[in-house]
Amino acid sequence: IYFSRQQLKNRDMRGPDFFLVKDTVNHPRNSWVVWEEDGQYPNLIIELLSTSTAKVDRTTKKTLYSQRFGTPEYFWFSPETLEFEGFRLSGKSYIPIPSTDQGWYWSQELDLYLGIHNNQLRYFDASGQLIYSPSELAQIERQRADLESQRANQEALRAEAEKQRAEAEKQRADQLAQRLRDLGIDPK
Repeated sequence: IYFSRQQLKNRDMRGPDFFLVKDTVNHPRNSWVVWEEDGQYPNLIIELLSTSTAKVDRTTKKTLYSQRFGTPEYFWFSPETLEFEGFRLSGKSYIPIPSTDQGWYWSQELDLYLGIHNNQLRYFDASGQLIYSPSELAQIERQRADLESQRANQEALRAEAEKQRAEAEKQRADQLAQRLRDLGIDPK
C-alpha cells in the first residue's frame, strides 16, 4: 500500500499480509496506490505475526492503520503460537473486539466471524458454519462426483445382474417349454 502525501512510491509504504478494500473497481493491481484509488484505504487488514514482525505489527502498524489509514478493522494472527486478536476503530484508535466462547471475532466489514480452525485462521458465517476455501470446495466437489460415479457404477452392475437374471429365467423357461414339446405337450 503506497500512501505518500507527496504521491511518491519510494516512501510511505506498507505491505500488510492481507487487506480488503470494499466498493472499488475489480481489476488486477500489483500494489494499492491510495492516490490512484480516490484516496481509499483498506476497510480491513490482517497481519500474520512472526518473530521478526510481531513487535511492529502490534505497535507501529496498529497506530498507522488506525490514525493514518483509518482502517475500520485490524486483526493479527500468529500461525506459530495461535495468538489471535481483533480490533475495531473507535475515533482514531483501536479497541478490542469481544471474542466469542470459541475465541472468534465478528468482522462487521466481512459480515463473518474470523477464528482458528485446525491451527489456521478461517472464516465462519453468522451461524458458525466454516466457510470452505476454494481448494476445499474443489475437494468436496471431487468427492461428490466420485460418490455419484460409484452410485452410477453400482446401478450399472445392478442393471447388468438383473439383465443376466432375466436372461437365465428366459433360458430356463425356454428349456422347460422344449421339454414339454418333446413330451408332446403344447406349453401354451
